[in-house]
Amino acid sequence: MNSDEQLDFLIKYLIDERNEIIDVPDDIQEKRNLLRSLMNVRMPSDVSDEFLNVQDDYLTNETLNKDLTSLEDIKEIKDNIALWQGDITTLKVDGIVNAANSKLLGCFIPMHNCIDNVIHSAAGIQLRGECNDIMQNQGCDEAIGKAKITGAYNLPSKYVIHTVGPAIPQGLKPSKSDCDALASCYRSCLELADSNGLKSIAFCCISTGVFNFPQDLAAKIAIRTVREYMDLHDSGLHVIFNVFTDVDYLIYKDLLFGDIHG
Repeated sequence: MNSDEQLDFLIKYLIDERNEIIDVPDDIQEKRNLLRSLMNVRMPSDVSDEFLNVQDDYLTNETLNKDLTSLEDIKEIKDNIALWQGDITTLKVDGIVNAANSKLLGCFIPMHNCIDNVIHSAAGIQLRGECNDIMQNQGCDEAIGKAKITGAYNLPSKYVIHTVGPAIPQGLKPSKSDCDALASCYRSCLELADSNGLKSIAFCCISTGVFNFPQDLAAKIAIRTVREYMDLHDSGLHVIFNVFTDVDYLIYKDLLFGDIHG
């Protein structure tokens, strides 16, 4: 199958699985959006080997057609800490961090632009399946400040580390316990990275965005926690702070390479 045939196969399989009538668009980009939406809303369950083989081939080709970035490509780096702006799903590193919710199953909102949705969509449906296995064995929601590690499947990274950050109610400021919980997210991810032999880890801006943690305070906590951990552990771990917005980039650049220290 060529890529267009693979796309048609995957869409048909997921529609048939739902036993629904869904109009399939002719436009390729709209078809890609439909596939992602169907993947987003799919509950974790068994799937045929044929589907997984076609999906993996399709998503891997999608990944390889992106402009991938490795640690060696990043220029802004000091004392094993790097800053990089872009799509975290294009980082070719050992591990990337996902800002997850307490269910740890990814975002079920079709085409939502949160990092949880973006990571799961690029990785493939196996990621939700592995997360579901973890949660079934755990028997309860994931605690704020903790983390779990999974495979990365069709992402260019080797692993995904999922952590649940504190959510700040609209209009309120983070409490000390919120700040401590955010720091715990970073420590938990670093500990998992070290215990699993990772040599590089890319952090997203945990708890900012829809979780309403102030960006400047979150960045200070992130950098301070990482520096404290690296001072205590001689693991040789390389840490990348991955930012997406220009605002976050300027905040982190000032804290990491300016006169201000987190």
